[in-house]
Amino acid sequence: MQLSICIPTYNRLRQLDNCLNSILIASKKVDNFDFEICVSDNASKEDVNLIIEKYKKDLNIKINKNKENLGFAVNALKSINLASGKFAWFIGDDDLILPQTLHYLKNIFNNNLSVEYFFINSYHLNINHLKEFSHPFDTNNLQDFKMKRLSYYPKNHLVKFWDIIDPNVSWEFLIGIFLSIFKRDKWLASKNVLNMDDIKDTNVWSNFDNTCMNAKIIANAFKDSKSYICAEPLSVNLSGQREWGTLYEFIEIVRIPELIDHYRKEGLPIKQYLYCKNYSLRNFANFFAKIFLGGKKTGLQYVSFRKHIFKNLIFPYAWLSLFFFIYRKLKKMLNLKKL
Repeated sequence: MQLSICIPTYNRLRQLDNCLNSILIASKKVDNFDFEICVSDNASKEDVNLIIEKYKKDLNIKINKNKENLGFAVNALKSINLASGKFAWFIGDDDLILPQTLHYLKNIFNNNLSVEYFFINSYHLNINHLKEFSHPFDTNNLQDFKMKRLSYYPKNHLVKFWDIIDPNVSWEFLIGIFLSIFKRDKWLASKNVLNMDDIKDTNVWSNFDNTCMNAKIIANAFKDSKSYICAEPLSVNLSGQREWGTLYEFIEIVRIPELIDHYRKEGLPIKQYLYCKNYSLRNFANFFAKIFLGGKKTGLQYVSFRKHIFKNLIFPYAWLSLFFFIYRKLKKMLNLKKL
């Protein structure tokens, strides 16, 4: 088994239907590529089997059903515990893969036998675009859209793992689970780095471990591994209907800087750390203003003034962020006047 596609799901039957259909379409464009799909249902109110049964004839699907909601991080672990592939890839139940994805992965696996970690580029698309088409969505129609790439890194490239921790590769710094394909056994051997009490908190984003579960394990497992940047987007990350939409600023200005601190502890070189840390704080002033104004809805209850604010004031971009914000606003106003 070469690849296990691990899909944690919760109360998203329609999105899961689209996701599995995208995998089915991709499976018809590749030969001799052994893969499986591992779905873990986090006690959805809807019957996930209604969707799974549609695809079981054509796809190798394993399913776990939790009796109660265990939180996103634990549910993700449940999905990978089903897996038997040499490599594993977490994707969201509302993500899509492209028609050529499995064929492409077969080739890069075969051509890079010593690689243990692959960064996988992705497109972004608002989910509302899918409403114009019949359900489940046919990913062959994606060619009709102008989609924004997550990363504009120019070419496929063999690298050291720490070379990937760079905003020019991924401004999310691997916080998105869909960005990583990794050697499964090595990932599992490092999962003990997690604080198991923290990941059991069902309030997603409430602490570092249940937000950055995958990235934390990856940094520990693959920091010394040969890695590969796949510049060609192979998935579509859909936005527009996510429950955590109001927490965007919180994730970017609280959790991502925390993640970069963790990378430094795992061995990220100091010069690269300072560059990444400053970059992550480029919206410090305006994003914290939004968090304070939004209160609990925007994650204020999870903010530590000492850890997330005062500690970061030693970095120049935390102070300069206000000037960056004013500059962007003025530039936008001037451009509008020209129009």
